[in-house]
Amino acid sequence: MRRRLAVVFAAVLVASSGVPTTLSSADPLDSAGLVDPLIGSAGDGNTYPGATAPFGMLAWSPTSTAGDQTSTGAANGYQYDTTRLRGFSLTHVNGAGCNPGAAGDVPILPFAGDVTSSPTADTKDAVYASDFAHADEQATPGRYRLGLADGVRTDVAASDRTAIGSLAFPAGKPANLLFRTSNSLNGSEDAETHLDPAHRRVTGSVLTGAFCGRRANGGENNRKSYYRLYFTAEFDQPFAATGTWRDNTLQPGGLDQTGGEGYATGADRAGRGSGGWVGFAPGSRVTMRIGISYVSLAGAEANLRSEQPSGSTVDSVAAATRRKWNTELDRVRIGGGSADQRTVFYTALYHSLQQPNLVSDVDGQYLGMDRQPHRLEPGQDAQYSNFSGWDQYRAQVQLLALLEPRVAGNFAQSLFNYAKQNDGVWDRWVHVNGATHVMTGDPTAATLATFYAMGVRNFDYRGAFDSLYAQATVPRPEGLQDGGCPGQCVGQRPNLAQYLESHYAPNDVCHCWGGAAETLEDSIADYSLGQWAAQLGRTKEAAELSARGGYWRNVFNPETGYMQARNVDGSWVTPFDPASDHGFAQGSAAAYTWLVPQDVSGLAEALGGKEAAAKRLDEFFHDAEGNWQLRDGGPLKYDPTNEPDIHAPWLYNELGRPWQTQETVREIVDTVYTTGPSGLPGNDDLGTMSAWYVFSALGIYPRTPGSAELLLSSPLFPSATVHSGGGAVYTITGNGDGKYVQTVRRDGKPLHDWKLDASFLDHGGSLDFALSPQPPT
Repeated sequence: MRRRLAVVFAAVLVASSGVPTTLSSADPLDSAGLVDPLIGSAGDGNTYPGATAPFGMLAWSPTSTAGDQTSTGAANGYQYDTTRLRGFSLTHVNGAGCNPGAAGDVPILPFAGDVTSSPTADTKDAVYASDFAHADEQATPGRYRLGLADGVRTDVAASDRTAIGSLAFPAGKPANLLFRTSNSLNGSEDAETHLDPAHRRVTGSVLTGAFCGRRANGGENNRKSYYRLYFTAEFDQPFAATGTWRDNTLQPGGLDQTGGEGYATGADRAGRGSGGWVGFAPGSRVTMRIGISYVSLAGAEANLRSEQPSGSTVDSVAAATRRKWNTELDRVRIGGGSADQRTVFYTALYHSLQQPNLVSDVDGQYLGMDRQPHRLEPGQDAQYSNFSGWDQYRAQVQLLALLEPRVAGNFAQSLFNYAKQNDGVWDRWVHVNGATHVMTGDPTAATLATFYAMGVRNFDYRGAFDSLYAQATVPRPEGLQDGGCPGQCVGQRPNLAQYLESHYAPNDVCHCWGGAAETLEDSIADYSLGQWAAQLGRTKEAAELSARGGYWRNVFNPETGYMQARNVDGSWVTPFDPASDHGFAQGSAAAYTWLVPQDVSGLAEALGGKEAAAKRLDEFFHDAEGNWQLRDGGPLKYDPTNEPDIHAPWLYNELGRPWQTQETVREIVDTVYTTGPSGLPGNDDLGTMSAWYVFSALGIYPRTPGSAELLLSSPLFPSATVHSGGGAVYTITGNGDGKYVQTVRRDGKPLHDWKLDASFLDHGGSLDFALSPQPPT
């Protein structure tokens, strides 16, 4: 029998935004010690193992190579099965799906060899790269250690905007450090490197961007620059040698160099780029301190001075960042479970809270979407970015609002700041200060409506609502463009005038990534805005938007029983195949048919009633013999690797079969999420897949965007205590063996429902589950 464990928990915590949050109690634990940053680094997880702080700007992590310096073979620079690297980069994005994804700026390679030719001319990474073995790798939150095959040992810790590293070179070999300044994951427009032997300093910058710029469906639309990353690196050892390179020209003794690579790949880019190197005495142990900024070199230097006081060491910076991680991870204390379950849980929580990422300097300056420097708004603590909206609005933003509402509000204000700098346009996928247009729908509307519903108030919510309402109601000329389509369509509400007339996105004139997908996503966004409007007392807008939340009905074909794209004349797009993605974005008609979280009862009615809908859902998760189909089941089955149907296991609740939600969620938790590098089912998508697991393991899940309601399942652990950054405390206990809920009590009183209203998140409380191996009769 599981034992009920009392968990009391305490500490004075300081969030990375600099805002203090106090939790009462004592006996702090080292939850960071349960995290394995290598989970998700193989397969399609696209996580990275390197050193970073919670919501940090800088992430020191390897950039791997499979024999092509213009492509790492990994979406975020690191693939567990590729054990050769060409440097350690300063910026990363967790779990993005494009390959290569984004960032990977300024790879820095400790090299135990002579620099006799241009590293850029080494297009196959045959010379200026090093093998390594995982036995020589150690990754923990905030610290990363790796021994290279050429004998170099690295040990690096990260703070919010800086890193400090110990680089130990082998005796009897040259000791060089290469700054491959232009070699960002997607390439670069320009770069500059400056070597200063007198002050033992290397400075420089790279002008880059181009997130998803190599996607075939986006063409060259995103092959553009939108930010310049500045860096300053200081050393405790004198330079024994210097040199620079540009393209295939080497300049021994050089001190300054410029030149970018462009945004092509393969032979169209190979051999282009610039950088520099500094040498040290053989056998040197070198300490490097490095700071970055998206605003200026002065900003990078100020960040470094602020975050690394005199006397700081790798150990002291690592310890401080580990404390920050424990601050975040200890917001959820679990009791019981196996060692593997605890590792999977805390690693998922770790990945969930890596983003959003700081982009403002310690002085409050940041680079705007207009590519001009700006300062924080009054009351704003920090500017954040990296918003994978189409993914995150389904689970990650809810977890952020629950655990770190102050950060959530700062993030909401950050997105509003960018919109104001972008002529009022809110982008679906914001990278640093760039509008990348990636994916479909209007996820920012759903995100900010969810924040507000969950009690987040530290942003200009009235101004933000007005701006998002205008985006949803006033057509713009770019909505008639096909630039970047499909995948990166420039219109945030594509062909809005026609949408408002047709009440769906006609597939033949929508200028979007699939008319049916656009309709379903916009219906969720409009429903969410409608809920927000009602809370603001905007009754007219609430009625209008709530009605638009039902537009999903206009792409449901009762003849086929599936969501289906339509043409502007009202005809259905044919031929129709439920396994096809025609009219959809990264998913089939079979998967998207369930994408109506705001009106599950209405969907069930359209499918022939709750019993018929439940039977359809059974077929979605199982084969004809009743076996689970949770991996590689094909386009007609549930896909745990992508977002359109990740809420589907929770739909059984509203179909009158809550025990099947409990059964299905637990099967996914137990079999799809595991330890080891392949432990994530698919792209983590900036913490989305990990947040799904965190909620599911706790036995709760967001019911629908724009709401603070929670759906119930069964908790994985005998006990959990959740401390919201807003002060509320939630305790969840699971008594008894099994995954089926026999009874549940809220604050000691029987709960006769499969959901929790918003008051639970508002005020906190307890949930006590009685569990059984058998479903209730």
